[in-house]
Amino acid sequence: MGKKIAAILTDLFEDSEYTEPVKAFRDKGHDVINVGLEAGKTVKGKKEGTEVQIDKAVSDVSVQDFDALLIPGGFSPDQLRVDENAVEFTADFVKSDKPVFAICHAGQLLVTAQVLKGRRFTGYKSIEQDIKNAGAEFVDQQVVVDRNLVSSRNPGDIPAFIEESLKML
Repeated sequence: MGKKIAAILTDLFEDSEYTEPVKAFRDKGHDVINVGLEAGKTVKGKKEGTEVQIDKAVSDVSVQDFDALLIPGGFSPDQLRVDENAVEFTADFVKSDKPVFAICHAGQLLVTAQVLKGRRFTGYKSIEQDIKNAGAEFVDQQVVVDRNLVSSRNPGDIPAFIEESLKML
């Protein structure tokens, strides 16, 4: 039986960091629900303008509704981290020990959620210092798995990111 995965995103997400993992998850029979700031809204990717309809508002969901969380990168995590509901949902997810898949700039949301202290984590080079300041050990490799966290640096790491994420599911 497939798992229920929340993909949390808003405008200017990194297209491939959403489309490729979501396709892989769905191909394996998992259900992906798009969670954003407003249900019914269409958000667009930053490079290819991929349109994604938001299924549920982050204010209307809880960790209990899902088995895993996907956080694509791009400018989306930076916008989400100013929303209290998005930050709280993310923090609760990490603390629940359910799988969290974070790629590229996704770490920004986890930094704001204050859940990286003592963890091994990777992300886009420009947020390396933020990750370290949040108390995590920054590891510069394709994919880093630390308990329930799977993290990768950039779109080039997507194949390894998907492989480890699917293993965790």
